[in-house]
Amino acid sequence: MEKKDYNPSDVGCSNGNYFGMPFTTEESRLVLVSVPWGVTASYGGGQNFAPDAIIGASVQLDFYDPVSPDEWKKGIATAPVDYSIQDMDSLLRGDAKKVIKFLEEGGTIFESSMISTRRARVNSGSAEMNCKVYEQTSSWLMQGKLVGLVGGDHSTPLGFIKALAERHEEFGILHIDAHADLREAYEGFKYSHASIMYNVLQDVAEVKKLVQVGIRDYCDDEVALAKASEGRVVQFDDYLMSAERFEGTTWAEQCKRIVEHLPEKVYVSFDIDGLAAELCPGTGTPVAGGLSFHQAVYLLDSVVRSGRRIIGFDLVEVAPREEGDEWDANVGARMLYKLCGLILKSN
Repeated sequence: MEKKDYNPSDVGCSNGNYFGMPFTTEESRLVLVSVPWGVTASYGGGQNFAPDAIIGASVQLDFYDPVSPDEWKKGIATAPVDYSIQDMDSLLRGDAKKVIKFLEEGGTIFESSMISTRRARVNSGSAEMNCKVYEQTSSWLMQGKLVGLVGGDHSTPLGFIKALAERHEEFGILHIDAHADLREAYEGFKYSHASIMYNVLQDVAEVKKLVQVGIRDYCDDEVALAKASEGRVVQFDDYLMSAERFEGTTWAEQCKRIVEHLPEKVYVSFDIDGLAAELCPGTGTPVAGGLSFHQAVYLLDSVVRSGRRIIGFDLVEVAPREEGDEWDANVGARMLYKLCGLILKSN
């Protein structure tokens, strides 16, 4: 379809691009990078198929958005998928599942040489995935593009965050998630989905603030790490935030408090399980509670309305359900569109 013939109010076009948009990467302000990876998933699975599922569901969206009207006209492009990442995922997922099963049955990593070997293969492959993501996102950033990453599990954006750190002396992360993801080498995997923010804190000094919202399933060690961070990590527990609202505090007041902790430049890391579980029942580790769709959008819009700038984002842990049930991908596609509009609006 020629762009001159493109009508956003017409039937969506299944052209392999997010939202069926006709833009090339050369003419777009924003490039979406897909990372089909779910190797270290520790409960459910399927995150490696999320990018394709979200693309499929996204073509039936309508484009008017009162939060960021007409921002899509700046161009939202879909980068070519590096399917070597998905190939590695297919090879390593079996190793990871065997390691996880062994540990769940009471074993320890170093009592079995085979388990240690499998773990080492997963860690090596995960490091290679991080390098590929770094190289791909860094290339688009060098071309002056805004970049959004679509996972995959939550381990996928580490390379992207490192690429941003080479271009920004300091920034903060708004982390929307049911989990704190501050575990060190969870289940023996250095680059576990449950370790992404631990790795960011260790490896990316440019991240001056990590503000976590919606968390409601995390451990004592993660709380201790946050408390020991001397304010670098700020946690907004989902239950405690809900209790405040029961007692009369508004979500608008809470959002203002959240945003005040963020510096001028903000990276958004959006794990879909930060939303209420009924909005993402297929995600890898669903947890009761969570934000409504509109609460999440209001928070993101509050960041932009405050004058802060979103420098990048990821959307992760969407997992397509059985054939014919596109609910998770449907919700993921709509949240992705909101993120796209807001990063374009803030830049």
